[in-house]
Amino acid sequence: MSSETADPRLARASGSRLLAGLAPLALIAALIAAFALLGAPGLGERPGPPVEELSIERTVLEPGTIQLTVRNDGPDEVRIAQAFVNDAFVTFTGGENAIGRLESEKIRVDQPWVEGEAYTVALLTSTGGTLEHEIPVAVETPGTDLSFFWLMALLGVYVGVIPVALGMLWLPWLRQIPAGWLRGIMALTVGLLAVLGIDAVLEGLEIAGGGSQAFGGAALVWVGAAVAFLGLSGVSSWLAARSNGAEKGTLALMIAIGIGLHNFGDGIAIGSAYAVGALALGAFLVIGFAIHNTTEGLAIVSPIASSNPTLKRLVLLGLIAGAPAVLGAWLGAAAYNASAAAFLFGLGAGAIVQVIVQLLHALRDEGGRTLHPVAVGGLLAGMAIMFGTGLLVSV
Repeated sequence: MSSETADPRLARASGSRLLAGLAPLALIAALIAAFALLGAPGLGERPGPPVEELSIERTVLEPGTIQLTVRNDGPDEVRIAQAFVNDAFVTFTGGENAIGRLESEKIRVDQPWVEGEAYTVALLTSTGGTLEHEIPVAVETPGTDLSFFWLMALLGVYVGVIPVALGMLWLPWLRQIPAGWLRGIMALTVGLLAVLGIDAVLEGLEIAGGGSQAFGGAALVWVGAAVAFLGLSGVSSWLAARSNGAEKGTLALMIAIGIGLHNFGDGIAIGSAYAVGALALGAFLVIGFAIHNTTEGLAIVSPIASSNPTLKRLVLLGLIAGAPAVLGAWLGAAAYNASAAAFLFGLGAGAIVQVIVQLLHALRDEGGRTLHPVAVGGLLAGMAIMFGTGLLVSV
């Protein structure tokens, strides 16, 4: 059969497949359009009161005022009728118009607050529903000027960049230890990362529970984890194919990325805590983070202990792992959003899980066992170290 005869048949078959794939989509779109144009026939008026669900996304305290960013999580419009602070009626601005689904509104409450005092702000809707918001410690929200960004950058360097760099100084020692000991260190690395992953999930779930539920709530943590795991798996495979067998260098990079995503989430937590006055910027906190995060540098250099990475590559790995703490602190203090933070913590957890999966094969001994005594000891030691140093950190 000649190509002149075969090509038209192939073209018709391809067109047929395309039509078969698009036909259901076109039918669905037509049915939805007809349903909307006919005014949702058969549903009628919904009985009962409107469903009102509000969440507080951000609190800004300025002299004499408390500003709340309110988001409508429910299906119905919401109108703010009254505001109370510590059970006393107060005047407010904002919210004059109905707040539609997924829309947000800034409610500015007139309240001469006192620094260090606790306040309960209650918003009363037009149907009698109440939304309460606790302010445990009233502190003026810092302005986002140059000194603010400098302070957040300095804090990010203290708790992210410097500790990771110090941990990477273990590289010369790692090059001198026997292969059996190195497997134990790799197991310790897995233990460290496991606690980091669990911590990221728990923090993300806690943040998601206190934020807007309309965008997914706790599901954002698991979605973020899946995105990071699948994305980094694809990137790792691509890098391994291009690196001509340099798997150890690729693994070190993946560990640095995973730790960097986790430190980004930590930076967000630190920045947001600073913005609401719940962060003690003291030497104890800085020392606690330094000890806690130094072990992350060890995790990065463990896979490349037998190679000779350049100083430039080591610096790059350290910045990938530590510098996101600076960006997270800026974002957390200046534009904190619970839903975004929950997703980012999920990203960190998923990235760490992906790295752990890649590290497991490095734990195998000469008999092919993964959970041999040395590996088990390293795993438990890593988990104990990360848990113990984590007790020094309180944000």
